[in-house]
Amino acid sequence: MIEIYMAFFKLGAVSFGGGYAIIPLIEQEVVENKKWLEREKIIDIFSVAQALPGAIAINASTFVGYSVAGIPGAIAALLGNVTPSVVTVMTLSVLFTRISGYPAVKSIFKAIYPVVVGLILYAAYKIGKTAINNLASVVIAAAAFAASLFLHLDPIPLIIAGIVCGLVVHWIKTLNCIKEKKKGREL
Repeated sequence: MIEIYMAFFKLGAVSFGGGYAIIPLIEQEVVENKKWLEREKIIDIFSVAQALPGAIAINASTFVGYSVAGIPGAIAALLGNVTPSVVTVMTLSVLFTRISGYPAVKSIFKAIYPVVVGLILYAAYKIGKTAINNLASVVIAAAAFAASLFLHLDPIPLIIAGIVCGLVVHWIKTLNCIKEKKKGREL
């Protein structure tokens, strides 16, 4: 439990810019460094974490902890992830009111924004390499991107549409397998 807590404490301490910025860091730590989970499992966890209410970083950390060590692992990962934020927010809330007007402080925050965008793009690239692996997934990803960009749809209808598309693709594959088996028996 200490190892899980410390891993997520480290992640929580260096993940600036919100939940999506932590995704590549969680993947690096959990899949590549610690080898606790397979890449496919972490993508499933990120998908569920995004679909649920709440911060994706907290949800993903909790799911990863649970996948590694059950409920105690979930608690250790959750606490590890939030501890740095709680301490930082409490400290900054006291200091920020005193220093927020300084130009150097404003410049620091403006410089962090492009880094966060870069981390989000990197996370999309890494997840996309595994998740987008056939024509159906390319079409679904492109449709979700277009719907988000042009129609400004909320994530929940898109996730529900993704679930429906996944079921339809599975149904079509199942029907094709049944047809192939019947065709094989006829020969």
